[in-house]
Amino acid sequence: MKFAGYILKKVVPFFVVSLFFISLILNLVDLFMNISKYLEMNSPAKEVIHVMMLYIPKTIWYAAPIAFLFSITYVLSDLYSKNEMEAIFASGVSLFRFVFPVFILGIILSFGMFFLEDRLVVSTLEQKSTLQKQLLGEKESGNNDNIVVLSDSSKIIYKAKRYRDSVHRLENLFVIFRDDNKKLEAIIHSEVALWNDEKNLWDLEGAVQYENQNGSLKITPLSDNYKSRLTEGYQIFRRTNVDVANVNVNDAKIYITHLKKAGLPFNEPLSVYYKKFSFPFILFIAAFLAVGVTGKTRKNVLLISLSLSIVAVVLFYVFQMMTMVLAKTGVMTPFMGAWLPDIVFTFIAGVLLKFSKT
Repeated sequence: MKFAGYILKKVVPFFVVSLFFISLILNLVDLFMNISKYLEMNSPAKEVIHVMMLYIPKTIWYAAPIAFLFSITYVLSDLYSKNEMEAIFASGVSLFRFVFPVFILGIILSFGMFFLEDRLVVSTLEQKSTLQKQLLGEKESGNNDNIVVLSDSSKIIYKAKRYRDSVHRLENLFVIFRDDNKKLEAIIHSEVALWNDEKNLWDLEGAVQYENQNGSLKITPLSDNYKSRLTEGYQIFRRTNVDVANVNVNDAKIYITHLKKAGLPFNEPLSVYYKKFSFPFILFIAAFLAVGVTGKTRKNVLLISLSLSIVAVVLFYVFQMMTMVLAKTGVMTPFMGAWLPDIVFTFIAGVLLKFSKT
């Protein structure tokens, strides 16, 4: 217990300080990239500061892996350089036992990073993007015109004149129903369709149903069988394409379900969806890597620790980019595209840990 408190008292404060400075640097980079446009648009300083505040959760999410890896690497390297690790080993405490609390902390932070992104980063980043575009004079709306959406493996086709995002309303909507052989079954026309959150389907106003009977369309009473199939979420009708990386897990799942139902390619968004679960565990992997690479030198501890941290994180990101591309092209499954980097780097970290100085 004494050793657990000792290592955590050294790592946690250093991690917090590193996280603060790396996050600050990322925020300032974003500011400097747009500062000329802010000045050109005479953006109020108060609103610019508000943009920076909204960007803080995302910068923390970006900075956490390298800050955690750096803090562990530096602390352990410093202990090695001061011969404190030799004293710890001499007392009968193994390296694994000494750093075990750091591994537990890595697991806790990994889960925390997942919930941070899903509950806070996604929403604040959207607010930041919206406010920043307003300040820069870049208008964006969720409204959409002349929409065509495929659903249920192209057996249902939505065609609407207009979508109003503020009230989740479709105007002048035609819904075409086809059978398994893609032959026309029925067409429903509605002047207005409103999304019902409780029922998770579209409520139709002024609807008329045309059913295919022996090759000709005839007006028939509105069928509950057809109405109950109008479950395509309102998010799909927005102007912007859904970027799975910038929405929460539930919205991402809705979008991917839509792609599957429509028979559209879904490998890339599905791999990004799995990445939402796999990427946070880079913090746990960072703990293993940090322990494995320390103790190799006693000189220039700060510089070497920082260099090793950057190199390790960059290699992880590059390898992850490669697997995500392979998942997108169908060479590997979306699940493996997201999780293979974690598996490979955990194995590498385990090998490094096995041969670490103890």
